[in-house]
Amino acid sequence: MSDEQVVPETTGVSVELLSVVELGGEVAGMEGYQLRTRRFTFAAGAVFGPVHDHVGRPGSVYVLEGTITDHRDGIATDYGPGPGWPEDRRTVHWLENRGAVRAVEVSIDIVRSA
Repeated sequence: MSDEQVVPETTGVSVELLSVVELGGEVAGMEGYQLRTRRFTFAAGAVFGPVHDHVGRPGSVYVLEGTITDHRDGIATDYGPGPGWPEDRRTVHWLENRGAVRAVEVSIDIVRSA
């Protein structure tokens, strides 16, 4: 799937919340924010869309299994297994698993508390 095509909605992706740390009691000025760790499992052919940003939600991704393709700025970059990509306020992207086997990533980000 190229970046010129319409990006489908999320399909074939499951998400598991692994941990949450309330940052207000840990870091001055971080009241109302959490450090969140999640595991995403991408079936073969899965898409994590549509295009989305990370404004106010910075994070980092590490690929445990398989290969995940990150689409941003018209460029498709394959990651994994191993270090993935940063997600900062300039990140506007979507993801997919182009492979024939599942891919698994761990995503750690800072979000507003629910």
